[in-house]
Amino acid sequence: MQGGVSGFQNAPVTRAVVLASGLLSVVFSAQRRARTLGISYQDIITDFRLWKIFPSVFAFQSTPELMFGLYLLYYFRVFERQIGSNKYSVFCLFTITVSSLLEILSLVVLKDTNYISTLASGPYGLIFASFVPFFLDIPVTSRFRIFGLNFSDKSFIYLAGLQLLLSSWKRSLIPGVFGLVAGSLYRLNVLGIRKMKIPQAISSFFARYFASSPGSTPRPSRSLVGNAPSQTGRVPQQNQSSAGFAPIVEPPESSVAMLVSMGFDGNDARQALMRARNDINVATNILLEAQSR
Repeated sequence: MQGGVSGFQNAPVTRAVVLASGLLSVVFSAQRRARTLGISYQDIITDFRLWKIFPSVFAFQSTPELMFGLYLLYYFRVFERQIGSNKYSVFCLFTITVSSLLEILSLVVLKDTNYISTLASGPYGLIFASFVPFFLDIPVTSRFRIFGLNFSDKSFIYLAGLQLLLSSWKRSLIPGVFGLVAGSLYRLNVLGIRKMKIPQAISSFFARYFASSPGSTPRPSRSLVGNAPSQTGRVPQQNQSSAGFAPIVEPPESSVAMLVSMGFDGNDARQALMRARNDINVATNILLEAQSR
């Protein structure tokens, strides 16, 4: 469990979204109201029950959707680490708002066609908007074959997304597609959205209450060339190989390229990977800690 908690370090907004989604899903499921969460034309336009928009944005309706959704939200925390919590907050608000508006518009347009009556609830807009930078910015680091089929390290994320997209067929397909549209609009910098920032008071709130877990201690590293944090151990020297330590392995160029694509310097990325024994997640934490000092 410690590994899952430490994975949220430097990702307070992701932690807040995951907590909100998980808690609301459990609460409404316990009250047996999960199936009534999805918004419909009657809810929004006829009865004007706008309060349903908020739970429908975060709470999943079933356990499989919750499991796949939280897994994808947790994985996509890499984008918050890449662009920072402030800009990632803008990304979340923009994609959730745009996808929700498009969903409501679709209910208005399709109300007389009997094509769809209720849309699935959950953060589909945010999750599928994240697939846009995932496809464009995250490089493939490894490829392999299973039963004669070619896969990469990104394949399982796509499969999890496909499972979530088709979990409720038309009810989940429409929110997922609108999430992709919202992510594309953000990518195209519509209305200059990528330059906007959240007010400092709001970003400070998330940093204060969601940045670190209770009982966690800061890592002692101060720079890329300083002492390594205790979690990764000391940097092995060449003359230590005879004492039972493995020699330093040159980081693969694919791992360096992935960190560079996230905005880090190439030399710093290489040093961090060497310290982290080519563990990309640990190397990312090292680089972020170095930038914060």
